[in-house]
Amino acid sequence: MLIVDKEGILIRYNVKMEKSMTPEEAAAELYPKDELYKPIAEAIFEGEEDDVIEGLEAAIAAGKDPIALIDDILMVGMKIVTDLYDQGVIFLPNVMMSADAMLEGIEFCKSESGASPVTKGKIVVHVAEGDVHDIGKSIVAALLRAAGYEVVDLGRDCPVDEVIEAVKKEKPMMLTGTALMTTTMYAFKEVNDRLVEGGLSLPFQCGGGAVNQDFVGTYSLGVYGEEAADAPKMADAILAGADIAALRTRFHTH
Repeated sequence: MLIVDKEGILIRYNVKMEKSMTPEEAAAELYPKDELYKPIAEAIFEGEEDDVIEGLEAAIAAGKDPIALIDDILMVGMKIVTDLYDQGVIFLPNVMMSADAMLEGIEFCKSESGASPVTKGKIVVHVAEGDVHDIGKSIVAALLRAAGYEVVDLGRDCPVDEVIEAVKKEKPMMLTGTALMTTTMYAFKEVNDRLVEGGLSLPFQCGGGAVNQDFVGTYSLGVYGEEAADAPKMADAILAGADIAALRTRFHTH
């Protein structure tokens, strides 16, 4: 929650840490102690892409493997950000800036090593056919990439046929769809039915301003995500063995 300190400055109160602190102070308590890694984590939190690269250069010059740095510090730094977001210490724009900085760091590490990191899995994302509002989809894609997933982004106003073909071709572990308008969200039901008819069974995570849990619950593959941040949590749950029923039990709480 927000409180005002004695100087009249708005700060966050972190209930889990049981003390008042600024977001920067909360993050500082979580940074790794390693002198090479701490500046990179701090740069990710601040969303400073140039500083992330500078820190990675220093780590590589000190003998660190570029690909290993992705898991050893870039993902660690991003987890600090997402944990603070989950606790209500920072907001979604902060997460987006940090995700951009972290992804820039991943590309740098890949270019330095000439190799690609192993991803957790592949996920197809799209905006419902007829809907051109793609900010929600873009946030979902960024958070999934930041969590270590390969994202196939089909863009906005994506025809149902293209969604089905992408699932057949890419064989993703999860499909996501966003819709802002009530007139477009019904494309999700058509996607679901076409997938079932084709014998394609996978969690279909749906969200967006027009979408609600009751609607998503009416089709067999649907799992409702109220927030963009639910997408990587669902993906992690799938990796841990959760099926559609288990995902609904966990996320259909609204």
